[in-house]
Amino acid sequence: MNMHIYQKIYEFAASAGSFEGYVYRKAAGDIDMMALANWTDNLLGAYGRLPAEVLEEFQASCDQTLGRAIRSLTADLGEGHDIIVKLKAMVKSDELPASPDGFDKQKWFET
Repeated sequence: MNMHIYQKIYEFAASAGSFEGYVYRKAAGDIDMMALANWTDNLLGAYGRLPAEVLEEFQASCDQTLGRAIRSLTADLGEGHDIIVKLKAMVKSDELPASPDGFDKQKWFET
């Protein structure tokens, strides 16, 4: 089945947002690490299948979403954990949000 690009974008974004919500301020002991590893692999695979010109359009938002997830997980897992390394592969900004609560970027639909 050949998915339309808009559907691919939606599926990736929905999964990334859900991932962020799942890990938000949770201790590693409260997370199913096997599911988290699979989820990360699926995100990375979906990200890798998106064309570069599409990624350019939403990379900054992706950096924020996955950056907050990284901030939530790093304290327990550490910078070198496989999950963190894979998440960082999808982040292109040199600056991650300062914390998991870094929701300071205004969204296009806000006034």
